[in-house]
Amino acid sequence: MPTDPSPSAPATDPSPSAPATDPAEAPFLALLAADAPAEDYERPVLRARAEGAAPGRLAALERAKRQALRIRTELEGRRRREAELSALYATAHDLAGLRDLDAVLRAIVRRARSLLGTEVAYLTLNDPAAGDTYMRVTDGSVSARFQQLRLGMGEGLGGLVAQTARPYVTDSYFHDERFRHTGTIDAGVRDEGLVAILGVPLMLGSGVIGVLFAADRRERVFEPGQIALLAAHAAHAAVALDTARLLAETRKALTELEAANEIIRDRSAVIERASDIHDRLTELVLRGGGVQDVAAAVAEVLHGEVEFTEPADTPAAALDRSRADGHAVRDGADWVAAVAAGGEVLGALVLRGHPALDPVDQRTLERAAVVTSLLLLARRTAGEAEQRVRGELLDDLLDASGRDPRLLRERAARVGADLDAPQVVLAARVDAPAAQDAAGDRRRLWSAASHLAATRHGLAAVRDGGAVLLLPLGPDGDPARQAREIAARLGAALHVPVTVGASAPVPAPAGRPAAVADAYAEARRCREALRVLGRAGQGAAAADFGFLGLLLADTRDVDGFVRRTLGVVADYDARRGTELLRTLQAYFACGMSPGRTKDELHVHVNTVAQRLERVGRLLGPDWQSPARALELQLALRLHQLSSAVEHGSER
Repeated sequence: MPTDPSPSAPATDPSPSAPATDPAEAPFLALLAADAPAEDYERPVLRARAEGAAPGRLAALERAKRQALRIRTELEGRRRREAELSALYATAHDLAGLRDLDAVLRAIVRRARSLLGTEVAYLTLNDPAAGDTYMRVTDGSVSARFQQLRLGMGEGLGGLVAQTARPYVTDSYFHDERFRHTGTIDAGVRDEGLVAILGVPLMLGSGVIGVLFAADRRERVFEPGQIALLAAHAAHAAVALDTARLLAETRKALTELEAANEIIRDRSAVIERASDIHDRLTELVLRGGGVQDVAAAVAEVLHGEVEFTEPADTPAAALDRSRADGHAVRDGADWVAAVAAGGEVLGALVLRGHPALDPVDQRTLERAAVVTSLLLLARRTAGEAEQRVRGELLDDLLDASGRDPRLLRERAARVGADLDAPQVVLAARVDAPAAQDAAGDRRRLWSAASHLAATRHGLAAVRDGGAVLLLPLGPDGDPARQAREIAARLGAALHVPVTVGASAPVPAPAGRPAAVADAYAEARRCREALRVLGRAGQGAAAADFGFLGLLLADTRDVDGFVRRTLGVVADYDARRGTELLRTLQAYFACGMSPGRTKDELHVHVNTVAQRLERVGRLLGPDWQSPARALELQLALRLHQLSSAVEHGSER
């Protein structure tokens, strides 16, 4: 602590130019210079009394003491205001450097709490849409209910500040009747434990955007200087808040602009791709390109695998939807665009592995499907003459059996057919309801059959209200399987049931033209048998009808029927040396009685049971059904007759 000057020390500078100084003021000036505590200003007076100073001297010291204390108080106030202004300028500088809106809000509330030394500070923002103000940021708060408060305009201290754009302060909120108390607001303030609250408006121009608060959990008097300080801080904060908001909006606008530019770039790329595919497709059409060329061009532009598929090889539901809508449709991870003309589905363009397809790319695929249909129609128009040639050749095979084989081979070679290879004759007919367009169905059947014959190096013609095809025998040598396949393909192309009957193989039609007519008659009988049996829309050959096939087929292939019916049992006997065929024959001869069968064969009944069980495993579980039993008995009888003929010829 500084040493008090002696009362007897000179009080004035002896220099004539120095101003005169009251001796009573000297010790207090020294205390002011030393920034001594307020209680030290009493010591010069006490010392003078102790030394027995005169009353005038004591009165002068008292006056000097009071004046010094007033000066000290003024200096302290100025220093405090200087510190507050420095803190305020530092806060403004810090806020000006922030760019993130949330960071600005947190800094405003944190600095408000620091400037006024309160326990809690918080900020509310106005909601123009809802017409109220809501809690945005808090610092020092511990109550979740308080942090989620919303105040209507004019409600509570904050609502009043937001409504009037003027600061409001209360030493004790719950005892202050100037504010409109509500249960929700009071519950939140009570939950936080606040008592003294100061609120100042956040102003932008003449409008209020929110309220800044400083609060304590005890009674406190906020001095005018503190109110002015918080108001000044709020003014800086409002500017910083608006700057951050504008920056955020600018960033958002820039982001949206970048996204828009990206979309424009993408659209430009898509348009360029569409223009590219348009040019390529035009070039393909002009130079006579084919369907596969179109698929390859589209695949290159769309960066995927594009395939032209026949109607039967395309998912039926997707193909129907695309044909009905006239647009490409999604089918799992693929896209399907129907290739159709005049109500007839010619196939589809399928884009593989592209679950998300741009609308412009989708239209590109649809445009390619239209070009494909035009190419197919052009090819069909160009091929109609060839189809007529094919039809005339097949008509000659069916009607004029005396044609020169050499001329037949030459005519067949011109359309890509080989009449020296095994062929199969198929008779096809539409089985649609009578109310439908029968003439149109027959016309489309002829068109589809001709197209199918051309793609398979065969012949097709219109005959007897249906179509007849002469096709190379399939690699498996099974006419029945071929009939089922052709029925499915024609039915898928026409979207109506098509029944197909197949003949037995015709080894070399060029050498035996009459065999083609016989085979056609057999195919027609098989087709009509399917319709009579309620199997319209299917395909079959004589072999599919069991013993009825012997009546339908012209070849009367007895050995083939016996082989198909009993071959597995005969082979088992040959391999194992068993007597399953003999047991089966005796079983049927004895009225399917195991007891009588064991007497006929002179074996134990268990032996009969074991043999019949083996027969069941070879022929299937339904071998004793009436239909199968009839076929088995007929086959056994034919087998017996065949064996007897063979043995007689040997003798």
